[in-house]
Amino acid sequence: MFSITPSATQELLAAAARSDAAGMGLRVAARQVADGSIEYGMGFDDEREDDEPVAFDGLKVLLGSPSRPLLQDTVLDYVEIEPGRFDFVFVPPDAAPADGDDAPKAARSCGSGGCGNCGG
Repeated sequence: MFSITPSATQELLAAAARSDAAGMGLRVAARQVADGSIEYGMGFDDEREDDEPVAFDGLKVLLGSPSRPLLQDTVLDYVEIEPGRFDFVFVPPDAAPADGDDAPKAARSCGSGGCGNCGG
């Protein structure tokens, strides 16, 4: 199942309040691209017929049917990318922390600007 960390949930709820999107769902989308990698996106949106709504501490997340298999066991987190710079990252299931290490081995940043307009 897709999950969101408490820090990401808190930041997304604050972002919704700042952008007058309070009460809207957060659409999280994923698609596989030609090289086999997965692109992620997110943005506040209205619920659609094929969505699976999932609640995380007051945040309603919308998972469309095409994205659900690609989001299975993925974690959305909000982390410090470099000193003083925080961003959302999608951590796929194969990026579990290495032994003795709290940080994921690999994480995909959402800082490219694509996350604000998922449209998925």
